[in-house]
Amino acid sequence: MSLILAIESSCDDTSAAVLRDERLLSNVIASQKVHEQYGGVVPELASRAHQQNIVPVVDTALKRAGVKANDLDAVAFTRGPGLLGSLLVGVSFAKSFALSLGIPLIEVNHLQAHVLSHFIRQDDEYEPPEFPMMCLLVSGGHTQILLLHSHFDMELIGQTIDDAAGEAIDKAAKIMDLGYPGGPIIDRLAKDGNPDAYQFATPNIAGFDFSFSGIKTSFLYYLRDRLKEEPDFIEKNKADLCASIQKCIVGFLLKKFEKAAVKYRVRQVAIAGGVSANSALRAGVAQLGVKHHWKVFVPTMQFCTDNAAMVGIAGYYKYLRGEFADIALAPYTR
Repeated sequence: MSLILAIESSCDDTSAAVLRDERLLSNVIASQKVHEQYGGVVPELASRAHQQNIVPVVDTALKRAGVKANDLDAVAFTRGPGLLGSLLVGVSFAKSFALSLGIPLIEVNHLQAHVLSHFIRQDDEYEPPEFPMMCLLVSGGHTQILLLHSHFDMELIGQTIDDAAGEAIDKAAKIMDLGYPGGPIIDRLAKDGNPDAYQFATPNIAGFDFSFSGIKTSFLYYLRDRLKEEPDFIEKNKADLCASIQKCIVGFLLKKFEKAAVKYRVRQVAIAGGVSANSALRAGVAQLGVKHHWKVFVPTMQFCTDNAAMVGIAGYYKYLRGEFADIALAPYTR
């Protein structure tokens, strides 16, 4: 039996979690509101906030789990990818904490952690995925289709060749001046809009790869032209615009994902990453599951965004394999 403290600090959320084997005991997340006024994450401000948050977040996670530092068997942490300044805070704290306790360190890849969040147990009834399974990993920085043969044997089937899907959604929100973060705002407004009101072209990309730069450009130019004719066009049609651009991006994601899952004949599929919180994507993958008789795994909201619980489950499987990190390792951004 293992007791692992996990730390996540790759971007603008400071998080700590405690897991006993695959069972989640606590998961604490401190978000940073300071970035809202800038319309995006400011790396320097993010790293400073992590320094302020890391100690109270870890302390709270241990108390909620009902364990003491001396009870821990290992410390897992996000090594990358992410913002260098943010990662340095989590990596440095993890090293110091583990060294003081004389317990091993476990480095975790942030993207693998998102995928493995589906294996976290919160109750005895939960049945985790079986292999092989296919996962659509979608966030503000990454868009990938992965075929999992085991916990760490992840075959890259397709990925974006330019921008990520989450970045495209956020950019659309920024063009319409909706506020930050844009993804949840578009999702909320889209519920009252007509997804077929406007059409935006999706690129013809071979295989299972994606491209979102053209969609962003199409959206931008369409609004630019309409605003010349009608200055308050966005305000009058905000819900329809949100619903239409969301349908365009989510439809593009699901079309490729469906083709990949059919080709590789998987019966278990999942979505992960920040964009997996999007209601249209969640509903769309559920519909694919009904259509093809797939078992579908959709993360709970707390596991969609960056969190330490996913780092902990990845750390647990590495702990079983005896894969421990050297105290001298450095974080990586890409």
